[in-house]
Amino acid sequence: MDGKTLPGVPGHSGLPFADSAAGALLDADGVIIGWTAAAAELFTLPAEQVCGRPALELLAAPAAGGEPPAGHPEAAWSGEAVVRTGRGEDMGVVFHVLPLAAADGAGRYFVLWAPAGTVDRWRQDQAFTRELFLQDRLGLAVFDADLRLVRTNTHLLPYTGLLPDLRHRSLGDFLQPEGAAAVERRLREVLRTGRPLILSEETVRTIEDPGDGVVMAVSAFRLQSPDGQVFGVTALFTDVTEQRRSDERLAILHHATAAVGGSLSVAGTGEELAAVLVPRLADLAVVEIAEAVFRGEEPAPGEDGLLPLRRTAAAGERAAEVPTGSVAPADAGCAPAVAHAPASMTAPLRARGIFLGRVTVRRGPDRSDYTPADLDLLCEIAARAALALDNARRYTREHRAAVGLQRSLLPPAQAETAAVTTSGFYLPADTATGVGGDWFDVIPLSSARVALVAGDVVGHGLAATATMGRLRTAVRTLADLDLEPDELMVHLDDLVSQLRDEPNESGGPGGPVRPGRLTRSDEDGADGDGVDGDGVDGADGDGADGDGADGDGADGDGADGGHRADPVGATCLYAVYDPVSRSCAMVSAGHPPPAVVDPDGTVSYVPLNPGPPLGVNGLPFEVAEVRLAPGSLLVLYTDGLIEGRDSDLDEGMAELRRRLSRPGAATAPLRELGQEIISTHPPHQLADDVTLLLARTHAVPPGDTAVWPVDADPVAVARVRQEAARQLREWGLEELVFTTELVLSELVTNAIRHAGGPVEVRLIRAGQLTCEVSDPSATQPRMRRALLTDEGGRGLYLVAQLTSRWGSRYTRRGKTIWAEQPLPDAPHGQSG
Repeated sequence: MDGKTLPGVPGHSGLPFADSAAGALLDADGVIIGWTAAAAELFTLPAEQVCGRPALELLAAPAAGGEPPAGHPEAAWSGEAVVRTGRGEDMGVVFHVLPLAAADGAGRYFVLWAPAGTVDRWRQDQAFTRELFLQDRLGLAVFDADLRLVRTNTHLLPYTGLLPDLRHRSLGDFLQPEGAAAVERRLREVLRTGRPLILSEETVRTIEDPGDGVVMAVSAFRLQSPDGQVFGVTALFTDVTEQRRSDERLAILHHATAAVGGSLSVAGTGEELAAVLVPRLADLAVVEIAEAVFRGEEPAPGEDGLLPLRRTAAAGERAAEVPTGSVAPADAGCAPAVAHAPASMTAPLRARGIFLGRVTVRRGPDRSDYTPADLDLLCEIAARAALALDNARRYTREHRAAVGLQRSLLPPAQAETAAVTTSGFYLPADTATGVGGDWFDVIPLSSARVALVAGDVVGHGLAATATMGRLRTAVRTLADLDLEPDELMVHLDDLVSQLRDEPNESGGPGGPVRPGRLTRSDEDGADGDGVDGDGVDGADGDGADGDGADGDGADGDGADGGHRADPVGATCLYAVYDPVSRSCAMVSAGHPPPAVVDPDGTVSYVPLNPGPPLGVNGLPFEVAEVRLAPGSLLVLYTDGLIEGRDSDLDEGMAELRRRLSRPGAATAPLRELGQEIISTHPPHQLADDVTLLLARTHAVPPGDTAVWPVDADPVAVARVRQEAARQLREWGLEELVFTTELVLSELVTNAIRHAGGPVEVRLIRAGQLTCEVSDPSATQPRMRRALLTDEGGRGLYLVAQLTSRWGSRYTRRGKTIWAEQPLPDAPHGQSG
């Protein structure tokens, strides 16, 4: 047969399966008259050996040869047989007989053979292909080499907007250009390389119904004939939209949980919640929080069930149109809800059964409406955010209490006395609680003097704050006794040693109940995350105190034999400035030396010889004394100011000197100068608490003091009264003459009677009038209640009633008794 009879197509692969079948032509008697090359190869019998022989002779059992169906000799029939090959082997085959009609009327038959195994595979392939196109859970499409659809099943895309007949069309005929181009790019890659495509996800939208589209997982493989000719690609489309949306919801939930769990600020938690919802879940998110939460209180609705909510945060494209900070009443019984016009959802922020606020999200008209699954997601996010919000609320409560404690233990930031003008600054290293153990103090003393204190307690948090409060109280008490600086430091050192040796509270039977051992029932329904919880509140957990009073080993059961587990130690600098003599005596217990800025701008550090830190015991302290010019700047600080994570003390002191040496620093406002100095220490980067005390010194002019030596003779009392009255009149203080004469008479008379001479009287006008009487005796006077029958004992009582304050102090030559009177308002401006 030549090409003129049946013209062929160059490159055409022929009929499928035909090249694998063996063929033979039989005459009407079943004798083989034709034999194909495939038959010769299959049976290993050349044509010359089989032509002219009955076909039944090829069978291993000729008697079992197939017969045509009865009554249909002209119909095709099939069967199975066992053929003996030219190698003498038996081979099972499936045959198909096709009756042929000839022009001469002679019957002939064309027989096709194929191995039984091969035929089974053909049947499997046919069944697989047929069933694959009948599947309704995935889309199947066969494309030609130009990516035109050749065959599809009815569920190519489970989506509206498809054409009824997709044959000979490209994806761009019914899909949006971006989706069609993305899929076709993948399919061309499969055609070019032959590498299968496995579950590549693309979002596609139809032209007629764009909407949100669907997410399709596309798998594809190349189609080619046995000779390697590529003629198309088959693609499987699986709708994974819900799965991806579920994954997206889970990702949003995880992201929201991480975002809102990192802040202990109520407002910050609300802002983080609003930000995390946009744009994944909403185009606009609004968070409203109950007013009471910002104060650390549990919100309680009124009798009408309404609760004032503050609009705390808004995020999204139209967030600027939503004013934050406004307060509006809301129903405390707020329930989750979905609204479709416009598309919005609301979920309550509820923790431990307490309604804390609500969150509302909205979508624009170009996005699909919310579904119940979206509402479930929002409720879950709101529930987790509410826990973080409740932690922030309780932290706010504890933080306010801790800061209130700290403020109550520290003096005012600015103070003005006759001796100095001061400004203090404090930055805690523990930003979780905002409290620590550093402190400063300005203590007015007798005779217009002032004591300046800077101290640093070991550790951070509430434990260090409590120790600081005890030490500050002790310093003020000792300073009120007018002790010398070195003697005061010795007493303070003894106190720290006693604190260090105090036994720890046992918390056992008969001992005090410790807050760290409260059970859930003790917390009156709290969820256990309170003061001794996970450190959220910063009191006894992993936050402010770390391993502090309620940490590990604090029960007194450890190896320390029942002593305190938290360390007790401190450094301290105590300085006394006298504006009359302009001298400043100071002593240091392990504390860095103060800096002095002279009026001309010269900066120097006081050459102190510091003693050991407080609590070491038994070692003396050395006093250093310097003379300060009026207007000098005395700078006290703790080591947190000059020592950082990456710098040592010398570098820090050099940096402080540089900042104090800038032009104008000596005369700059103290608040401004202090802010400039501490601005280089961001609170979140502090290795230790920072305390800074700036004191600008004043001097009492010589004309505001008067001194008279007094003989040890009672007659001299009258002369003292006369001199004092004259001096007061010169100062314009006539109103104080009578009182001062009476006070001096009592004090000088007592000094002459009980101490002898020499006696010295001094008046100081510096903010108030101070009367001093000094004598060589070391006996301290004590005020007592005199009986009706006593002839004396009423002098000091009289002095106490006539003056605002009185006392006595030891000096190197004896003692000084002093009494203070407020200056009248009228001449106050003349008092300098």
